[in-house]
Amino acid sequence: MAIEVLVINRVSSPQAAVSSPLVARDRAAGRPVAAGQDDHGAPPAPPDSGLSVEDLRQIAALQATDRQVRIHELAHMAAGAGLAGGATFTYQVGPDHQRYAVGGEVSIDTSPGNDPAATLAKAQQIRAAALAPADPSPQDQKVAAQAAQMASVARLELAAQDNAERRGETGQASNPRRRAAAAAYQSVADGPGQTGFSAVA
Repeated sequence: MAIEVLVINRVSSPQAAVSSPLVARDRAAGRPVAAGQDDHGAPPAPPDSGLSVEDLRQIAALQATDRQVRIHELAHMAAGAGLAGGATFTYQVGPDHQRYAVGGEVSIDTSPGNDPAATLAKAQQIRAAALAPADPSPQDQKVAAQAAQMASVARLELAAQDNAERRGETGQASNPRRRAAAAAYQSVADGPGQTGFSAVA
């Protein structure tokens, strides 16, 4: 069984995350920010912490990025339930010596199913998992496109099976053109190297 990887590379500068869209969204929705916390949900640093105002801004930005990355990866895992593995994160150490997630990835099984119907269902779930976050990355969109291709191949296989059943044929068709078409469809379905996914054994 091949395991392929959905990857999100959410490495961003801490300053870009200073104005947290999550906090802005919470405030716009009328959700209160807890007492004793700043706009990024972080308690203010104690006066004797030795951190500068710029350090505090960087920490707040890292906290916002960490939160966004974790929410993004959780969306992949939830939509890919049964196919997706856990998330792995890339960290950056802040001025407070804490680690903050600035990137992440979720592995997902993209091998074909046992039959075309199972492959179609699996491809639809892979696509849903890739596009589950509110802000799919370019890699997420690439995985979704590959899943759509996988679904198209499965639909063609289902149609070929239906046609064969209607004609009373069983197994592989004796027509050389049908055999060639079936082989071409199978090579697309079996070729994870052609899909652009990063294979993991």
